[in-house]
Amino acid sequence: MKAVVCPGKELPLQVQEVAMPAAGPGEVVVAIKAAAFNHRDWWIRQGQYANLRYPVVLGSDGSGIVYEVGEHVSIDWLGREVVMNPGMNWGDSPEYHSREFKMLGLPDDGCFARYVKVPASTLFPKPTYLSYEEAAAIPLAGLTGYRALFTKGNLKPGDHVLLTGIGGGVALLMLQMAVAIGAKVYVTSGDDAKIEKAQKLGASGGVNYKTEGWHKLLQAFTEGFDLIVDSAAGDGFRNFIDLARPGARIVFFGGTQGAITNLNPQKIFWKQLQIKGTTMGTPEEFEAMLQLFDRYHIHPVIDKVYSMEEADTAIHKMENASQFGKIIMRIE
Repeated sequence: MKAVVCPGKELPLQVQEVAMPAAGPGEVVVAIKAAAFNHRDWWIRQGQYANLRYPVVLGSDGSGIVYEVGEHVSIDWLGREVVMNPGMNWGDSPEYHSREFKMLGLPDDGCFARYVKVPASTLFPKPTYLSYEEAAAIPLAGLTGYRALFTKGNLKPGDHVLLTGIGGGVALLMLQMAVAIGAKVYVTSGDDAKIEKAQKLGASGGVNYKTEGWHKLLQAFTEGFDLIVDSAAGDGFRNFIDLARPGARIVFFGGTQGAITNLNPQKIFWKQLQIKGTTMGTPEEFEAMLQLFDRYHIHPVIDKVYSMEEADTAIHKMENASQFGKIIMRIE
């Protein structure tokens, strides 16, 4: 079958013929119709990820039709339109994932292929109102964002929320989910055009974090935030302590700007703040996330759809964060 293969560190993605997967006990094979790129794919390509192996078929996110079922899997799944939870073996505790936790697209071959083999336990019906491309845009980013907002962030209607780095897939899906349930959302970006686009999606306002004193501009919008969700960390994280209301939650799931430094402990404990780390989520959260999308008919923002032959061009778009929304690959 045809697949997009990452042959080695910093090498271009290549369309190759690879072996067709076969469903074992408890497994299914899904005919992929669309897949989505994540920054995880970029870091693997760059050799900056744990437990690397090459060659590998990347792609944590995909949507398609169940093509084959293995033993102990209901035949009712055959022919159904599905999306897959990219996280496997979460474990028994909802608070943290197990040592056996892994993700589709490394170590196991992922969705950048005509067919992919996954455990049947990762299957969920595709929301009928979504196209394959839209459905593929949701899984990893939607689950990460849902857990950050609702499980860790305890988001409620009417809350004032700050989302940093708007334009990426997780931030945009969080914006759409938070606006849908009635939160008042503000955003940051290094690109004024992205802030304008976010306002068209329901953001109440935003500031460019490249502007000196950007956090003070946010203070002019609101008296503080009940929830702040960040994906960069770094020195700027300390500003969130001032922007947070008493009792607020600060949730983060990335560290592209490096270590968090110079936090004022007095402000943190006096304001009774909660600072929480998160990543991915449980199968129950994945199901709840899909139900929220279905309830409000949220359509993920798609930056551009590429062909399999354009895969290396597509992944390079992440290099300078020029995208607004998810980058999708249509599987012909």
